[in-house]
Formats: sequence, structure tokens, C-alpha cells
Amino acid sequence: MIFEPTARLDKKSTALTAARRAADPQLSARLDEIAERGFCIIKDAFSSEQVQLTKTQLAPWLQGKLMGRNNFEGESSERVYALLAKAPVIADMVTHPDVLAIVDALLSPHYLLSAALAINVHPGETSQPFHVDDNEGAMVLPKPRVALGVSAIWALDDFTTTNGATEVVPGSHLWADDREPQQHEIEQVIMPAGSALVFAGSLIHRGGANVSASSRLAVTPQYCMPWLRQIENMVLAVPPSMAQQYSDRVRELLGYSIVEPGFMGYVDGRHPRVLIPND
Repeated sequence: MIFEPTARLDKKSTALTAARRAADPQLSARLDEIAERGFCIIKDAFSSEQVQLTKTQLAPWLQGKLMGRNNFEGESSERVYALLAKAPVIADMVTHPDVLAIVDALLSPHYLLSAALAINVHPGETSQPFHVDDNEGAMVLPKPRVALGVSAIWALDDFTTTNGATEVVPGSHLWADDREPQQHEIEQVIMPAGSALVFAGSLIHRGGANVSASSRLAVTPQYCMPWLRQIENMVLAVPPSMAQQYSDRVRELLGYSIVEPGFMGYVDGRHPRVLIPND
């Protein structure tokens, strides 16, 4: 099976994607890299000021008290969920135009925000188990297949060779389920703070071991097909009273939206935006 970014879009969307590729060579190159290797890196996506603001808003939730509950969450890592209910600056990551341009090309229209969490990897953390992001709930859709989601990992600290940088297996989004990565196939993602790693949800990856003396903080928004259940229950994590502070685009990604044509996602026969105060 050949991974084709536009294979699941309708003709109109495919034509639009082709037009955007022609008009934006950088986007086209990123899509080609994801098609071949499964991921790309967007450097300088956030300024140092944006990085610091994000750290400031996350600080109350990162006190070194609530570590992960297993080796997947990371027993020496802090995870902060429901970020849009806690750190409004995360909306700038979730809707970053360079990231959404990629997601627009890879997923069907009306896609959703599936998860948004911060991961602070402390010294002594071990490597996470290898996994893919778009098979939560053990879906019976075997690989190779088109990706059902797109993930981003934003570096709020430099990702180095020793502090738990994400490890990816290039090309593994094209593999069958029964193929396991070998050591020589693993690649560390080394990137400066403010960068974003964007990858197909079917790419094999993991959080690395932190053998340094300092923690490594990242935020990971994940997007999914509009018909796929979100990993986080976003409209409960960010209820209408909180959703009102955000743009229409953020609300749509959270799930205050319907899939058109049609009405998947309605509430009592109406568009869910009617639940948002003063909308």
C-alpha cells in the first residue's frame, strides 16, 4: 500500500490540496516528507516569548506531585490533560496555521482535536513503549492503512540526545502491524524549543529515556477523523462555559461542530454551538 496524503479526500478537496501545494512549496515539501518518512519538523513555530508564556500558564499544573500511573504515562513524568481548560495559550498551538495546513491535507474536512496534553519528562524516566496514536481502543483496522489521525509534539524545552527526546521509526507508517522496529531503525528527534514535530498517527514512536539532570517539557495536540471518537472527551473537558472564550475554529475542533453535509454531532436536533453562552 502506498501512503497517499490525499487519497481519502473528495475531488474538490484534492484539487484544493493540489492548488495549495503549488502555491506553498514549503507545505508541499512537508507533505512529501510525511508521505515518505511519516513525519516532519517545523522549526521556530513558536517564539521564545510564546514558549515562556506557555510554560508560565502550565506551571501551576506541574508541581512534580502527580506522576504517571504506568510505564506508558511515565512513572517519572507528569501529564497534564484537558489543557484548553487550564492554559488558554494552547489554542495558539492547536490552531497554528502551519500545522493545520498539514492536517487539512491529511484528514477529512471537519476533523477534530482528539487530545491535548502536556508531558514533562523528569530525570530517570525510562523509554516509553513503542506505539501509534491513531488506534486508541484497539481498533480493528490493521496496518498498512491511511492514517486516521495526525499528531504534533511541541518542544517547550530543547529536545536533546539525553533528556527524553521523542524517538520515531521513519517509514513505519507504511508497515504492517506485525513488523517490529529494530534498534538501527530508531531515530531521535532533536529540535530546539519552539519547534513542532508533526507526524502521521500511524507512525511508530515513543518518548525517550531521560538520562540528563533536567526535565523535558512538551505539549502534544492530536487530531482525528471527524467520525472517530476523540481520545479525550473534549466537550466535557472544555464545557460550554469555557468554550465561549475561544474562536469558532477552536470550538469546532473541540467538537462544538457537525459534519457537513449531514448532521453528525447534533444536540437535541440542533447545532451544538447553541449550548455556548452568548454565541
